[in-house]
Amino acid sequence: MLTIIHGADFHLDSPFACLTPQRAAQRRGEQRELLSALAELSRQRRADLVLLSGDLLDSHQTYRETAQALSQALGQIPCPVFLAPGNHDHLCPGSPYLEMAWPGNVHIFTRQTLESVSLPELDCRVWGAGFQSMDCPGLLEGFRAAGDEAVQLMVLHGDPTNPSAPCCPVTRAQVAASGLQYLALGHIHTRGQLEAGGALCAWPGCPMGRGFDETGSKGVYICQVSPQGAQATFLPLGAGGYEDRTIP
Repeated sequence: MLTIIHGADFHLDSPFACLTPQRAAQRRGEQRELLSALAELSRQRRADLVLLSGDLLDSHQTYRETAQALSQALGQIPCPVFLAPGNHDHLCPGSPYLEMAWPGNVHIFTRQTLESVSLPELDCRVWGAGFQSMDCPGLLEGFRAAGDEAVQLMVLHGDPTNPSAPCCPVTRAQVAASGLQYLALGHIHTRGQLEAGGALCAWPGCPMGRGFDETGSKGVYICQVSPQGAQATFLPLGAGGYEDRTIP
């Protein structure tokens, strides 16, 4: 049984344009604090893997100190980390994912075609791909996990809610045919799950709300994955957020 932490859509360095400059800077600081919370959670739960499904950065023009903070936090995670860039932090000239040196425990998928890394010590294979632009065609059509490993995982930025979406649409039929135990998605900012063909496909939403279009408790998934299947449990990261309240 593998313990996996699955996060996505941190959108570090969001502009928070509706706030004052001082308050916006404070909120960006709170976003960066989530990185330490993620690293601490991985230690507390003794995670075997951390899967990050894109849009960790709000754009490729992020502050360099933010990208450095991300690199440092991921390096403090005591297990392998797999990152699949999304539409906001896609792989383009000047991308921190391409220009910076990253810790040895971090693997960034830098091609817009599915590739994999085998982890023999975990009897596991991790698949993934990274966006090259703001749009990405569906990558799961015709995919079937290959390899002798007992557990097959994928980390991907994709949209399971709209089969004609411009950002790597993912369908139930593709999930069912994938041969995966767990498909870790990002892109949708409210959490959700679907099961098909023995595979669990889940997206944790963003870990911190940035406005009244992102209300409620936000966080990551803690997943238990075995050759027989997967379960994903939502865990708030404790960041401040937005709530809808009815006042008498």
